[in-house]
Amino acid sequence: MQDFKLSKDIVYKVSKAKKEPKWMLDFRLKALDAFNEKPMPKFGPDLNQLDFSKLDYYEKPVGKYSSWDEMPEDLRNVYEKIGVPEADKNFLSGTGAMYDSEVIYNTLKTEWEEMGVIFTDIETGLREHPELFKEYFSKIVPINDNKFASLNSAFWSGGSFIYIPKGVKIDKPLQAYFRINTANLGQFERTLIIADEDSYVHYIEGCSAPIYTEDALHAGVIEIIVKKGARVRYTTIQNWSTNVYNLTTQRMHVYENGFGEWVDGNIGSKITMKYPSIVLLGDNSKGETMSLSVASKNQIQDTGAKMIHIGKNTSSQIISKSVSLNGGEASFRSLVAVKKDADKAKIDSTCDALILDGESSSNTYPDNFISNKKAKVNHEASISRLSQTKLFYLTSRGVSEEEAKAMLVNGFIEPIMKQIPLEYAVELNRLIELSMEGSVG
Repeated sequence: MQDFKLSKDIVYKVSKAKKEPKWMLDFRLKALDAFNEKPMPKFGPDLNQLDFSKLDYYEKPVGKYSSWDEMPEDLRNVYEKIGVPEADKNFLSGTGAMYDSEVIYNTLKTEWEEMGVIFTDIETGLREHPELFKEYFSKIVPINDNKFASLNSAFWSGGSFIYIPKGVKIDKPLQAYFRINTANLGQFERTLIIADEDSYVHYIEGCSAPIYTEDALHAGVIEIIVKKGARVRYTTIQNWSTNVYNLTTQRMHVYENGFGEWVDGNIGSKITMKYPSIVLLGDNSKGETMSLSVASKNQIQDTGAKMIHIGKNTSSQIISKSVSLNGGEASFRSLVAVKKDADKAKIDSTCDALILDGESSSNTYPDNFISNKKAKVNHEASISRLSQTKLFYLTSRGVSEEEAKAMLVNGFIEPIMKQIPLEYAVELNRLIELSMEGSVG
């Protein structure tokens, strides 16, 4: 599988379909060479069952629509089931919806559009804002960063392009929904967010896919620029089916007095390998990652975070919670690096894992590279079983064992759930409950 070489013909097909400038075609071809040359990851889960030769690298667009009413009924039904129209109407500043390889719907509330906010699909960003696009695209995640970032760079299609002007603070989230609805699909979301000085945006990403007999791949790349005094929060609610490989690269660059946040909810997928990273470039910059992973039957959640401290007086926090049940495997990987000149860096990292049965497992792999003696680094990790004492206490008061387990799990993950908007926290709790059904006995 590792020796398989992808053809340049597919790249030409994608670029031609999108009517791209020559520099982007050249970029894609260079990225394909990098993909063909780079080895598979030498750590983490075994990816040998992922067959690149069976994937469909570009699914023709089903159309683009400016309102839900315009969409065909079958497409509307897909998104109505997960509450997209209602969310768009009631508590979002803007919405995007990606179906297989293309964004089919994108809106932004008029008030933000009038203030210069750009929220559109990534292809429109390239076409209508070429200078801004070219300035930042692939600057944070270069084409040779890793094998799957190279693959994304060769075949990227769909995703969001966001620019928040200086001083603009959006009071309600922007959200994009990503749906794989085709067997054997390779989905290569590309999202680029630029938050100018003293701005704020919260972006929420929802992911789902039905179950097919063949595997699919989601290999996204997310690049975020947080300029001086700006703040960006990026929340992911992932519910891929158990035949999806989720191999995504996510990275922020944070400048002076900026604040970058990742909030990550991972439920579902066959294998997830995702390590949101923050590079604290500017003095007094801050970074925070909060992640929740639930690994059930036939699932491997290999997740974590990376914090790179370069500026002075920087601070970061990593909070991770994982739950393993029904034979699932959860692993936490972190990398904390403090560069030589990063005086007074402060890092606090906490990883807590909960194992619900004897068939499940959890692992922790922290790496710290500290080149500044004045840095303050704190790391805590715990792996525990479900408390039989607490379980007995609840069941002795008339609570069923299944309900008692759910209550204890909800208490364990509560610090993460508090960071997620209420509407999404309710949905995430429901998904966790579904994952736990049948886990008793």
